[in-house]
Amino acid sequence: MRSVIVVSSIFDITWPFAADHFHFLWEKQGGVEFIRLENGDNRTAGEIIEHPESITRLVLLCVPVTLDCLKSMSGLQEAVFAAKYGKSNLSQECQEYLQQAGVKVHSHLGEGFWAQSVSEFALALTICGLRRIPQTHHEIIASHRPWKYAHQREEGGLVTRADQFGDDARFVNGTVAGKRVRIVGAGNIASRYASFVHMLGADVAAWDPYASEPCFHRSGAHREFYLEELLQDADIFVPMVPLRESTKGLVTAGHIDSLPRGCLVVLATRAKICDTDAIRKRVLR
Repeated sequence: MRSVIVVSSIFDITWPFAADHFHFLWEKQGGVEFIRLENGDNRTAGEIIEHPESITRLVLLCVPVTLDCLKSMSGLQEAVFAAKYGKSNLSQECQEYLQQAGVKVHSHLGEGFWAQSVSEFALALTICGLRRIPQTHHEIIASHRPWKYAHQREEGGLVTRADQFGDDARFVNGTVAGKRVRIVGAGNIASRYASFVHMLGADVAAWDPYASEPCFHRSGAHREFYLEELLQDADIFVPMVPLRESTKGLVTAGHIDSLPRGCLVVLATRAKICDTDAIRKRVLR
């Protein structure tokens, strides 16, 4: 059995551990040839791999493959053809050839494999935003003053410091518990995030006209049917849908301007689903 893994720099810079993990798993089963391409190397698999007729297992990670390449691999039994994101970009004729040749092709059926990482990152951003963790960390390494938790009030009575308080009272702050978290989306990432903040005691609502009812139920979010209604009472507003032509600018300037004063906006997926100029203007004023 001859196993070959070829990974392009395009894939490597996005998923830096995947190819090495393939290599690690296959090495335990026997010999494996591992080829990591240099930046700008756009050769096809047939141009890269010598003696292709002897290959039985193949992994191509963002490496172009043609019908002639596949025909030269007469002993191929199973393969992975991975794109940078989503499904592989194998041509229809290549797919038909592999099927006729009896080659087993392994592929991801969905794109949920990075959802846990992104949703946890969003939770971390939420807590950092509420509690001023990055700002406080910067302050305590730059000065001794923030270490003194003496009670402080600004002119007008706004508390800025106390033994048990270090947040910014001008904005939504404190615990996740009790906050009204409003989410645009109920997919892989959004539903996980919703379940996290629900578990911590937040009141969670989500808007997603394309999601099925179980997406809301299992995450602890109640379903909102109108985007405009979702924003009106948000303490924490979290837009979390994929960026496509249909979702670009989905959250308009009008939506941003209707958010309550002091609301925390968490952007952990693709910012351009929002009118980012409107967000910037709102933040600055």
